[in-house]
Amino acid sequence: MNKKTLFCLQDALQLRSYQSSDLPNLGKLFYETIHKVNQKDYTPEQLQAWAPTITPAAWHERFLHTFTQIAVLKNKIVGFGNLEQMGYLDCLYVHHAYQSCGIGTAICDKLEQYAMQQGAQQITVHASITAKPFFEHRGYVLLQEQLVKRNDVFLKNYKMQKKRIPILFKN
Repeated sequence: MNKKTLFCLQDALQLRSYQSSDLPNLGKLFYETIHKVNQKDYTPEQLQAWAPTITPAAWHERFLHTFTQIAVLKNKIVGFGNLEQMGYLDCLYVHHAYQSCGIGTAICDKLEQYAMQQGAQQITVHASITAKPFFEHRGYVLLQEQLVKRNDVFLKNYKMQKKRIPILFKN
């Protein structure tokens, strides 16, 4: 672990389920993370197309009907992620000021654990250029490079997958 990770995690990171009162903070975190963290890999036009603003009602429904985890550090939401029923990792965002602190890893660990408990044989994600190395480090493999259209603008992402690895027991 690096010094930044130790600094961030010395404060007790808590993971909890989504609450409707989280929505304003999640919208702000989503927007700021994309516009600050992903700016090295995407143009301003692409960032605006990807994260113009959120639609609160749609996001609320999305989080209510998926396994959604909120990362809280010192009473502040510092990340969130959600997983759909069939093992699709829909969102994973960490506050721009808390990158490389282990928060994304903690959220992803919880989402993957839940997927396996639900019997998912694999987990699929559509990773941004920025997030691709994170998922590769976790054992996800590239299935396909994609160009997706958001608000009439094309963005590159990667369809990636992590297969369930059966645990072998020895006597």
